Amino acid sequence: MTLPTTLDHDGIAARIPHHGRMCLLASVEAWDADAIRCRATSHRDADNPLRDADGLPATSAIEYAAQAMAVHGALVANAGDAPRAGYLASVRGVEIAVERLDTVTSDLYIGAERITGNDNQILYSFTVAADGHVLVSGRAAVILDAGALGAGPSGSPS
Repeated sequence: MTLPTTLDHDGIAARIPHHGRMCLLASVEAWDADAIRCRATSHRDADNPLRDADGLPATSAIEYAAQAMAVHGALVANAGDAPRAGYLASVRGVEIAVERLDTVTSDLYIGAERITGNDNQILYSFTVAADGHVLVSGRAAVILDAGALGAGPSGSPS
């Protein structure tokens, strides 16, 4: 993975639909055409929007990974192209090694790697790790511009 221009929280929020506290990523550490590596600290925040009465469930790591995938899509898009809406269609093979993320004192490192895809569908593998230990991993299918699927040439449903 190369180390092109990295992004801070504001740079990430400018590229994905998540803003304010819902933008969970602190920075993009590295990325290339096939993969991205991000860092997060928001899992320790008492006001994290994904927290429930018991803390931040480990399944929240899927949202961290989805945001990394969204940033990746924005970074690899052709300059001047309109942003495309992406929707998490499914997650598979998810392995969870911890019960909660709010008890993790170290920064989270979120990796997403494009396995395959085309103009409308992408399959990523992802990991969320801390201190060199994988906490959550799996695969995620992303559908781009799902509202446009099934539309005929005029944009109306076929």
